[in-house]
Amino acid sequence: MTDTTNTGLLAVVSQSGPTVTFFDAVTYEPLDVLDVPSEPHELCFDPRRRLLYCTITYRSGYYHAHTGRARELVVIDPDARRVLDVIDLAPEQAPHGVLLDPVRDLVWVSVEGEPGALVAVDPETRKTVRRVPVGAPGPHWFAITPDGRRAYAANKEAPFVSVVDLETGGAAGRIEVPGSEGIAVSPDGRYVYVAAPKGDFGSAEVRDAGVRVIDTDSGRVVRTLATEGYVFPVHVTTAGLVLAGELRFSAGGSALGAQVPGVLHLYEPGGTRERGRVPVGAFPLTITSSPDGRYAYVSAVSSSTVTVVDLAAPEVVTTLEVARAGEPGAHGLAYIPARRGPGAS
Repeated sequence: MTDTTNTGLLAVVSQSGPTVTFFDAVTYEPLDVLDVPSEPHELCFDPRRRLLYCTITYRSGYYHAHTGRARELVVIDPDARRVLDVIDLAPEQAPHGVLLDPVRDLVWVSVEGEPGALVAVDPETRKTVRRVPVGAPGPHWFAITPDGRRAYAANKEAPFVSVVDLETGGAAGRIEVPGSEGIAVSPDGRYVYVAAPKGDFGSAEVRDAGVRVIDTDSGRVVRTLATEGYVFPVHVTTAGLVLAGELRFSAGGSALGAQVPGVLHLYEPGGTRERGRVPVGAFPLTITSSPDGRYAYVSAVSSSTVTVVDLAAPEVVTTLEVARAGEPGAHGLAYIPARRGPGAS
């Protein structure tokens, strides 16, 4: 095992591995591959404890076709590259999205159900301490405002985004949006960006695809960043740049497996203007960025790759092959900053 305590890391889930692969965030050298329970989906880094959380969503398969919902949250030491704990979230099922609460020192996880919910885990006791229903089945991704007051859940199976009050645990509204995918919030909390409609792999025709921009003050969609195909992942950098991953299909194709290299769209803060487009792997599924907002990392599940993008150029820096290269897999991402040593500034 390589000692990388003074080097940033990029952690990448291979859903079909099932593994988490660690890369040097500077040289992009692959460092280690850690086995985890199947099927891992998303990652979240906890800088206070220097831990990584990984959701285990299904026993096998994926959202549209699986053999049963899982219920675990894996706790990983990213420096030692080992599993520390596997938290059983039962009776909750199919944990997917995972985010840190910016105020309460909690780990929030979205769970599927009838209806679905956001559940909070105390990172010290590793027990579930809160449950907030979202009023819809199939919540997959969600976003928390920077002040920690509200969460916005994208719902695949409902024609609205759920707004919940994390202080009271109650509903705070619904925003009409077709069944949705990825979601992110601006650093100032003014806008929420949500990908819609939900990916439908039974039809070659895509209507009104793109990213809806929601004004959080009014609770209304104020504009749509239109795309040709479905958008799944949405991410906002520390500088407010909006990133969206668009799927592309082979001629006449629409089913899973018909994906060809996708497109990363770069929009100015607020989604006011498109800054550029960059080719990425087949079926982009998750996006994250470096803490300084300079680089984006786009995982693509069908090609099992991560495209590293210089956002200032914008251009592709390199493409990383994840675990079982060439097989479906690359999904969740997390950037892990270098550990600061004694006397570091």
